[in-house]
Amino acid sequence: MTSNKYYSTFSLWAITVILTLLSIFYQRRTGPTYPIRGKIEIDGQPIKYQLLRAHETTTDAAYAIAVPDSNIKAIFQYRRYKSHDGWTIDTLKTADKKISLTIPKQPAAGKVIYEITLIDRNNQKYPLTDEPVIIRFKGAVPGYFLLPHILFMFIAMLLSTRTGLEAIAQRKNTFRFALWTTGLLLIGGLILGPIVQKFAFGAFWTGWPFGHDLTDNKTLVAFIFWGIALWRGRHAGKGRVWYIIAAIVTLLVYLVPHSVLGSEVDYTAME
Repeated sequence: MTSNKYYSTFSLWAITVILTLLSIFYQRRTGPTYPIRGKIEIDGQPIKYQLLRAHETTTDAAYAIAVPDSNIKAIFQYRRYKSHDGWTIDTLKTADKKISLTIPKQPAAGKVIYEITLIDRNNQKYPLTDEPVIIRFKGAVPGYFLLPHILFMFIAMLLSTRTGLEAIAQRKNTFRFALWTTGLLLIGGLILGPIVQKFAFGAFWTGWPFGHDLTDNKTLVAFIFWGIALWRGRHAGKGRVWYIIAAIVTLLVYLVPHSVLGSEVDYTAME
């Protein structure tokens, strides 16, 4: 009997970890702040590239693309996003087997839209992306706020999934796991989250009712559902379905890419 119970607990934790890691991997691959990675071929030679979509306000966003042929050049064009600016167009040449480019730094939440096209010795063009790339600048966040925020949100996601599985298995620790999940969401998402956002983008809260930032809104939605689940499940054996609903809602909101509809400077209004 003891071994079966141990095996069941191990299985639940294994499923929990797998689901959590898969959701984090999906969010990283689809989020608007993570670099765009790709590879093209020019004259049979592969060229790998990584296009930045987030950078700190302290410096220009500078990076390079390694190329095998010194005759390759690039057309780099950019302008501030949400502005009346015309495109700035630069022709970049290869130096030391790389093409270097620089995106001018912007204030917190300022964005620049840009695109890069490589050109071979025969003037054939190779756009690196189908659509222009948008990079958003952010202020530096102290590690003593950022690291606990990330850690608490990760553990909250982990325990949320574990709580849902505990409820499905009708085990006895559901309420305890739910309590920890709610507490971590409160500290990591609704206390540390706004502090991190204040450092990065100059505002504590840009979700409902003050804005439409999905990162803020999804955290609030998850917290509300866990509050309901705790209220309905405060007595043993009651409200088990609400734990499952809260866990599913949390999984779904975590799948929403981070920073979607986040803070941004409207240069047209400033002009």
